[in-house]
This record gives sequence, structure tokens and C-alpha cells, in this order.
Amino acid sequence: MGIFSGLEDIVETDHPLAKRTWYGLGGPADYFIRPQTTEQLKDVVRRCDENGIRMYVMGFGSNLLIEDEGLRGAVIKFEAEPFAHIEFEGHEVTAGAGAELSKLVLTCVEKGLSGIEALTGIPGSVGGAVRMNAGGNFGDFGAAVETVTLMDKAGNIFEKSKPELVFDYRQTNITAKFILSARLKLSAADPEQVMRTVKEIWIYKKNSQPLNTKNSGCIFKNPRGVSAGALIDRAGLKGLRIGGAVVSDKHANFIIAENGCTSRDVMRLIEAIKQRVQEQFDVELELEIEIW
Repeated sequence: MGIFSGLEDIVETDHPLAKRTWYGLGGPADYFIRPQTTEQLKDVVRRCDENGIRMYVMGFGSNLLIEDEGLRGAVIKFEAEPFAHIEFEGHEVTAGAGAELSKLVLTCVEKGLSGIEALTGIPGSVGGAVRMNAGGNFGDFGAAVETVTLMDKAGNIFEKSKPELVFDYRQTNITAKFILSARLKLSAADPEQVMRTVKEIWIYKKNSQPLNTKNSGCIFKNPRGVSAGALIDRAGLKGLRIGGAVVSDKHANFIIAENGCTSRDVMRLIEAIKQRVQEQFDVELELEIEIW
């Protein structure tokens, strides 16, 4: 622990990451770090940089697959209050990167603020939602985000705002390593009406997605103008199994981890799907989940 001497309270070694992801798969991280303040984060980043330790930032692990061998590096998780704080001011909301997206959506609904109800049913952290511009059929997060507060690997904190801040399908032009918070611009609405919308979206997702299974959401991004799930379905791949990993019968863009599943099983199934879709439709599927 010499590298992180004095930070023993926030640093764990050989930390099992499987329990940190929705898949429940994967090996341990050399270091698992939960900074309590921005100053601690800066200190951690400096020490990692000086010692050549690769850094990963983990949200809620809902869109993530950890390899069976685990990670040689440090996983940094923002869960302390300064990183998870949510603050309301009129029609604007500032949410820390570690805040829970689903909690943010419901709190906004209760306060009669509309603009992110399209994110209903999408698990994850605010930071992760910004980084990948989380969304679905009903809209995406970037539409509501006005400004993000960022920190680079040198410890410099700065803001990036629209129009300099650009959101695209499942991506942004943010290159900084750390997203610290996001400021959202919402609009006033009747709470009951917004709640009706939330319920409709939730019912749609419940009926169309395998929610009560071990999965990481959609595996692939939708190619332009077509649904990845539809392509996988048309390729006859629903129910395809490799080891403990199986393509969902309910939604073909979901891979479910059943008993005995390993990350290797999921990765082999991903490759099998990509190959079959490429052969049948000449479309190269691109991953939406992250693999560490």
C-alpha cells in the first residue's frame, strides 16, 4: 500500500469487481478507490500517474463487463456525498457524477420538472449517463445537459458547455478523464402528467426487455436507421447460447448471464453475434457496453 500511504481508508486492494456490476461477472481490481473529496481525488490521480497505474472510472456497473482476469490498475468510484449531491435551483439541476440516474429522474418528476423522463428505467450514474449520452427510444440525456464540470489527469478542474459540449448517439466529445457533475436545464410541467409518461415508458420497457435477469442492457449500438436487436433477431440468434451466456428471447440485443456464466462466455457470444450479422446483412455491429 506504499503508493497510497495515508489513504488506507479509501483504498482497497485486490477488490472483487463482480459484485459491482449488473452482470456479476469478472475478476478483481488491483486497487479500488472511493475518494471522499475532490482534493483526495486529485491526490489519488497524481499518485496513479506518477506510478504508471492505469485508472478506470466506475459508475453503477450497469453497462460494463469485467474480464475474468480482472484489472491491472485502479478503479475509482464516486459515491461519497460531494460526488453524488443533487441541487435544485429553479428549472436547473446540478447533479454529481456519482448520483443515481433513476433517483434523479424521479426527484425531478416529483418537483414538476420535465426533460429527463425519457431516461426512465435506465440504470446507472449521472457521470456514466453523460459520458455515453444514455437514452433510448424516447430521448437521450444530452438534450437536457447544459454544462459539465470536468477534471483532467493533471488535476485541473474546468467546465464545458454547449455549444462546445456536443452530444451524439451514445457518445460525447468529452475527452477529460473525470466527469465531476452536470448541470441540466429542465422545464416546468404538471407532476401528474410527467409521472404518467414515466409509467408508460416503464411499462413499455417491462414488456420488451428482460429486466429481471443478469444483463448489462443493450450490448450493441443501433446501426444508422436500423435496430441492432432486429438484425440479431432476423439472423435467428435469439436463444443462442455459449456456456452460461444466452441471447435473450425477449430482446435480441440483450445477453443474459445464467448460472455458471463467465465473462469469456459473454465475449465469445458477442463475437458470434457480430460475425453472423456481418455475414447475413453486411453490417458491422459496434459495442454499446464497455469491456474492461
